[in-house]
Amino acid sequence: MAETLMTIRQMCDEFEVTPRTLRFYEAKELLFPKREGQKRLFTRRDRARLKLILRGKRFGFSLEEIRQLLDLYDLGDGQMTQLARSYEIGRQRLAGMVAQRDELNAAIADLEEQLRWGEKMLAQMQQRKAG
Repeated sequence: MAETLMTIRQMCDEFEVTPRTLRFYEAKELLFPKREGQKRLFTRRDRARLKLILRGKRFGFSLEEIRQLLDLYDLGDGQMTQLARSYEIGRQRLAGMVAQRDELNAAIADLEEQLRWGEKMLAQMQQRKAG
């Protein structure tokens, strides 16, 4: 059975990305579409790689980290090295995200406290002005 190839437009529609994004990932050697003249045709492997690229970007992985992880696919160890390294980077990224969330929660709490103080001060000033 022949492999189903997708055009750049089909890829854009399926993954909600722009043609520029796909060309960028191709230029960065993350995707390797087949070429028919000027036409790019994306294989099932390209689709799987794009899904992983987009997931990695969503989780805050750098393009270099994503490239390194994708390159581990073909080591011939049943993707064990790729999975282990993905897990390691994912754990590190999660720790960073949790720390960012904690910092953001603290900043939100501080701002809420300052706004309550400001509201109280404004109310007192308005009472004095009205009185």
